[in-house]
Amino acid sequence: MNRMLISGGNGFLGSHLVSKAMKKGVVATVVDDMSTSKDINVPSSVKFIKEKIENFNTEEKFDFVVHLAARPSPEDYVEHPIDAILSNSAGTRNMLDIAMNSKGVFMYTSSSEIYGEASIIPTPEDYYGYVNPNGIRSCYDEGKRFSEALIMAYHRERHVDTRIQRPFNVYGPGIRADGGYGRVIPRFIVRALMDEDIIVHGDGKQTRSFLYIDDWLDLTWEFLTSPNLAGEVINIGSSEEITIYELAEMIKRMTGSRSRITFEKARENDPRRRAADTRKIENMFGWKPTVSLEEGLERTIEWFRKRIK
Repeated sequence: MNRMLISGGNGFLGSHLVSKAMKKGVVATVVDDMSTSKDINVPSSVKFIKEKIENFNTEEKFDFVVHLAARPSPEDYVEHPIDAILSNSAGTRNMLDIAMNSKGVFMYTSSSEIYGEASIIPTPEDYYGYVNPNGIRSCYDEGKRFSEALIMAYHRERHVDTRIQRPFNVYGPGIRADGGYGRVIPRFIVRALMDEDIIVHGDGKQTRSFLYIDDWLDLTWEFLTSPNLAGEVINIGSSEEITIYELAEMIKRMTGSRSRITFEKARENDPRRRAADTRKIENMFGWKPTVSLEEGLERTIEWFRKRIK
């Protein structure tokens, strides 16, 4: 029976991956310091270790080592920049050593943030990025970029089977329900359901592309478990852009909300456009997103309705 170690396994992506592993008969161990979680989101049958990943030690061996631990919200990592960069530096090295000692597959969840203010949209994997190395977001952006460099060094020098994925704005049921964690879709949905102002940072003309959790999970599992993918780097996302203002209007309409859409100062170094070039994963796996933004929002809104009184 295969065994999997997942750092950040109590978070949004991690808890879904734990469920997938269990359905596939894989035994999962979760390491999570609960810094970005309100509750334990994995079944009690899963071995759960509350610890910062950069401090975690184990002699156990794993077939799959998945490094998800991070502070992905701008509000959060700007407030905790040292923690943000350590999980994506010292934490990455720690997980790589575990994978190397286990002779297992290592998969890292990087981020579309490594592209920074991209000049090519949709952005392909071979775009090097345009990132402010000491700006307010650098603790996250450059942490992810450093991790990718370290991972490829372990692959080239120590022959670790490493795989890097770069998700683009994954959303869906299970994402933080308080809406205050910084991700735009849950924040907009919660405010819309409560008829509070939907706050847009900047002019709202900045774009993002969104991917529903089920589509992320299906491709992630295939990427993690398929043979002969050592050293591969892929985008996981959608090429379809939507402006943040259009997203706010869409959520307001779908929730029947009486909220106003209001504007605040733009975030520093916030990229103007973002969309994934998905040609590589289409060619490798025959994969395309199956859940439209409207369908995914409907499911996510319904999930939030049940949790907001």
